[in-house]
Amino acid sequence: MPVVQEPKLPWGKAIAVIVAAFLVAGVIGGWAWQQFAPLAQYTVDENGGSLGEEQMTKVFGPDGAFTSIGFLAGLVLGGLLFWWLRNYGPWSVGIVVLGSALGAGIAWGVGMLLGHDPLQPRLETARPGDLLAAPLELHTWTPLASWLVGAALASAIIAALTWRSEPIATGSTPAASESSPQVH
Repeated sequence: MPVVQEPKLPWGKAIAVIVAAFLVAGVIGGWAWQQFAPLAQYTVDENGGSLGEEQMTKVFGPDGAFTSIGFLAGLVLGGLLFWWLRNYGPWSVGIVVLGSALGAGIAWGVGMLLGHDPLQPRLETARPGDLLAAPLELHTWTPLASWLVGAALASAIIAALTWRSEPIATGSTPAASESSPQVH
């Protein structure tokens, strides 16, 4: 029976590494969301702003961009962190997935901080014929779940590929001495 070493890093430090990694990923993801999300363009007229037929298809562009960024970030970072923590036991899945939830929240907050520009004040100062970008926002909470789904999927795949059919001792004591005394 193979013996797996105890994790070298205490749980507290491992959790701190996960929090820091998803914090950084959330900041980068939020910046990327703000930079690359396609925004619908309102056309200003005498009555305010309106969306043309083509622009109405772009209303949910920010949701799609956030979902894509979050799923990829959760998949890659969640996979790397779970691979690193795979010997910590089943709790490592929960810690990685909860860390990804932190990343999702940070990404949303950073994106909103950098790119949410309310439409109404801009409409009041715009002239007929101007084009105004829709505000960067999520229209539902489900894009936030993409981070969790990516991390959970990566953890599940890695766990399935590295699963062992027999129990593994996690210390230096042989398994035979733990179960019963030796027979002479």
